[in-house]
Formats: sequence, structure tokens, C-alpha cells
Amino acid sequence: QVQLVESGGGLVQAGGSLRLSCAPSERAFSTYAMGWFRQVPGKEREFVAAIRWNGGSTYGADSVKGRFTISRDNAKNTVYLQMNGLKPEDTAVYYCAASNNRCVGDGCYRGTIEYHYWGQGTQVTVSS
Repeated sequence: QVQLVESGGGLVQAGGSLRLSCAPSERAFSTYAMGWFRQVPGKEREFVAAIRWNGGSTYGADSVKGRFTISRDNAKNTVYLQMNGLKPEDTAVYYCAASNNRCVGDGCYRGTIEYHYWGQGTQVTVSS
């Protein structure tokens, strides 16, 4: 079965940086939009960032704007989330996801319902 695998999570002090990576165990997602979401206990999964299949457009939540950057390398079949200036409130399990939706405009790829495949998540913990 198709599986997305996240890596790069860990424990970091406030103000530090981490880079998360996501790659499929089987098959390529070069024609899919890719997204990052995060979730803490007791809350719904929250949108973080997304990137279109060709990398031409990226989208980010206001809470991470200017700190997190999503990118992809289709040749390596990998999507990344570079996280700088981490804050304790960024602590969560981070999930990558793939979407085959053909969405036009600037309001795309913010909802979990738009994604077809999900990874198991990687824990990011930011200490104060």
C-alpha cells in the first residue's frame, strides 16, 4: 500500500530550526500537490503549508509565515518543510500529505479533505 514517510522531527529549543522531509515508500507523487499539517492532542489537524505539483505556487498558514518554507524536489520524489524560529506552540505531530485535486486559485489545499494520502507523522517538540 502507498505510504508517505516523514522524517526530521525531534527536540529543539525555542528559536532553533528543523527540516522535515517526506517521501513515498512506493510510487512517485510528482503530479500531486503536497501539504504539511500538524496536530496536537484534543485538536483537529491544522494546515501548515502546501505546494503545487510544479512548485510554482506555495501556500502557508499565517501562524508560520516568514518562519516555515515548503519546497519539493521531484527528481528525488521528496517534499521538505524548513522550520526556522521555532516556538513552543509549534510543538505537534507533523504530517505530510498528497493531493490529486486539480484546484485553481489561491484558496487551494488548506483542508484535510483535499488530500488522498497521508504519512504517519513525525514529532516536533520545541522547548522553552
